[in-house]
Amino acid sequence: MVRKLRAESEPPTKSQTAIEGAVKAVSRSADHGLSKANQSSIQLLAGLGVAGDAHAGATVQHRSRVAQNPTQPNLRQVHLIQAELFDQLKAAGFEIAPGAMGENITTHGLDLLALPVKTRLHIGESAIVEVAGLRNPCQQLDGLQPGLMAAVLDRDEQGQLVRKAGVMGIVVASGEVLPGDRIQVELPPEPHQPLDRV
Repeated sequence: MVRKLRAESEPPTKSQTAIEGAVKAVSRSADHGLSKANQSSIQLLAGLGVAGDAHAGATVQHRSRVAQNPTQPNLRQVHLIQAELFDQLKAAGFEIAPGAMGENITTHGLDLLALPVKTRLHIGESAIVEVAGLRNPCQQLDGLQPGLMAAVLDRDEQGQLVRKAGVMGIVVASGEVLPGDRIQVELPPEPHQPLDRV
């Protein structure tokens, strides 16, 4: 409580902005399947990820990455997707619920894809997730609903591929995360580096 009051009374630093969002849902799964079950809360563990989730660990846990090199650092400890994507997908004929695309944290009111690398998301009372990069959509999405993988890929005005399936991050401070928690954005020092797949 003291920390919260202190944070509210202190003026923002140069690296902080008024960018804020909220947690819409939290999910986890002990299995390596695509979808994750919604939870009343999840516990983020510094350097590891989501307690009880198959993708938690200091080194890579995604099967394809383990097959390539199991000693790689795990930059995909936490998967976040903005709920606004589900609204876009609904307009295209898809029905996607939070957790269905494998995310641990479904956000609202925050443009995750526009954040630079190393942005820190302060979530709830104490958890901090540092954004590492974009989630690269995979064929598993088509198993959820045919055509879903193509629906989360796009092209910008320059013809560059746009991946819309959320962002991946690492946990730098532990904490409990619940639906309704506030997300405060701390931007890294400039120059900012745009997100790429990890």
